[in-house]
Amino acid sequence: MEIDGTKDESLINPEFDVNETKLQNSLRQKTWDEIITKDSWMVFKVMAEFVDGYEKLAKIGPCVSIFGSARLKPESKYYEMAVEIAEKITKIGFGIITGGGPGIMEAGNKGAFNAKGKSIGLNIDLPFEQHFNPYINKSYSMNFDYFFVRKVMFVKYSQGFVVMPGGFGTLDELTEAITLIQTNKIGRFPIVLVGSEFWNGLLEWFKATLLKEGMIAEDDLDLYRVVDTADEAVAHIKAFYDKYAVNVNF
Repeated sequence: MEIDGTKDESLINPEFDVNETKLQNSLRQKTWDEIITKDSWMVFKVMAEFVDGYEKLAKIGPCVSIFGSARLKPESKYYEMAVEIAEKITKIGFGIITGGGPGIMEAGNKGAFNAKGKSIGLNIDLPFEQHFNPYINKSYSMNFDYFFVRKVMFVKYSQGFVVMPGGFGTLDELTEAITLIQTNKIGRFPIVLVGSEFWNGLLEWFKATLLKEGMIAEDDLDLYRVVDTADEAVAHIKAFYDKYAVNVNF
């Protein structure tokens, strides 16, 4: 295949780096037809995902989102802790929202399922490691093409965030929640980081670099709580709602 004189090597050479093709295509001049048929229609796909998400989630009631790695196995201590946290949060009246996949996401949905609570899964189409776990309520199972739409759903319909150990995706979700609270775009909902051993390096960097360089304020360090047990995580969320008369987030 050749577009504007540029061959798509991935179609004729299976060993060719697919990312190289994506880079080449992103740099070339697009035709008017491509702009209309691809870029403009993408707007309607995004709108459809937002509408579908709003319609399905608008009546779920107060929920807590649980973030964490898709790669952690059921034998991991963090997987077991996520199940326990979700069960206990469900029993105090919250639904559980996860990314709908394996690992910590599965653990969160499993805990809600075990406690007979609302178990919501917001899945994302990925070429690896992501698939629906079996513990999601069928009426609250959703699939997204766009990360940014999915993140809006996490934040819009959550009254708290429990962040288990995870990779880049988990850090993205954590910093999104912190940024929106820091900038007063959403209410100051509780953020709980589980596992001081895992998080301490990042949090020390917050203090030693971001705070020292004046890139965050000292009060920003109070936007989250670090805990090491399921009981501590649930107690922090419960205490927050016992102390403040906070309306649901929608």
